Amino acid sequence: MKKLYVLILFFVVSVGFSQETNTSGTIDGFKLYPNPVTNGKVFISTIENAPKKILIFDVLGTKVLETTLFGKELNLSDLDAGVYVLRVFEREKVVTRKLIIK
Repeated sequence: MKKLYVLILFFVVSVGFSQETNTSGTIDGFKLYPNPVTNGKVFISTIENAPKKILIFDVLGTKVLETTLFGKELNLSDLDAGVYVLRVFEREKVVTRKLIIK
């Protein structure tokens, strides 16, 4: 039964992220650390260090956080432990990563 839920999860996430957007390319020098997150904070850095739009989705594809990051430090202490999908938009570029919170 768990395998069915995981399969449905990946289908929903892949369909949600496969929609066409106006962004192209990946963000140069993108770094996400530490991952897994253990202290409630994660650091996101890029070469340009421009303001970034941050979207975080849970495993069911529900948006749990949307914010704009002007520095490097993102506070995630309000999120429960688990696996999330992180999308970072900087100017006309986007990157998607798996985010683990312990």
